Amino acid sequence: MSVAHSAGFPLPSHAADQSIAARTRRRAVFDISLAYGLILATIWTPRPLQQWIYLSATAWIVFSTWRSFPGWGTLGFRTGGIWRSSWVVGAALIFVAASVTTAVRLHTLREPVPGRGWIMTFGGYVVWSFAQQFLLQSYFLYRFRQLISSEGQAAIAAAGIIAAAHLPNPVLTPVTLLWGLCACFVFLRHRNLYPLALTHAILGICVAMTVPGPVVHNMRVGLGYLRYHHRVGAPLAPPSAPATLFTRIREMWS
Repeated sequence: MSVAHSAGFPLPSHAADQSIAARTRRRAVFDISLAYGLILATIWTPRPLQQWIYLSATAWIVFSTWRSFPGWGTLGFRTGGIWRSSWVVGAALIFVAASVTTAVRLHTLREPVPGRGWIMTFGGYVVWSFAQQFLLQSYFLYRFRQLISSEGQAAIAAAGIIAAAHLPNPVLTPVTLLWGLCACFVFLRHRNLYPLALTHAILGICVAMTVPGPVVHNMRVGLGYLRYHHRVGAPLAPPSAPATLFTRIREMWS
């Protein structure tokens, strides 16, 4: 029988298992608290300090993922389940069709930036969508499952904190909560990140194209939402078309 030692005395294997489980839960609480705290600090901190906190948050998430790496499949990077979970992409496209039709009738459809600008704007957003789904499912949901035995409660916790990070935006916060819950339950069933990231990109671009900028504050959250000023006469376009992904992320949070 395997044993663990504490203060020189052997412990039964079940005690050792309990000790490992307790250590795993403590680490999960620490990882969630620090990662989420850095994310909120990034969202609510003005420049130039913001970019350094953002880099610190990224570094911590990468490091803590590497330290507790459970395997690519567990994190959702696999081919299994990709087709069975792809129904969310189809549902998103139906939602887009209805939203665009409504926006055309209400004259709120935003004209996309042309050519290279479109690719730079939405190409960066697709990558950013994948990063956000990784945070939601592969990072936070994975750790909440170590703390909460109920899959449903873990999904609510993960989706809830991600939605709260989109405050005070009155459009993105509820949309993120609903999508986050759906994405978490689909992930728990099929364990595949790719269709969820694609769906996130489709929905995000749809919101940017169909909701007026003064309403959604150009997809900004946190301090950036409060500091947003709509320029009268400015061309209707999705959030800015930056040259780098980092600038795209910074523009969304500033």
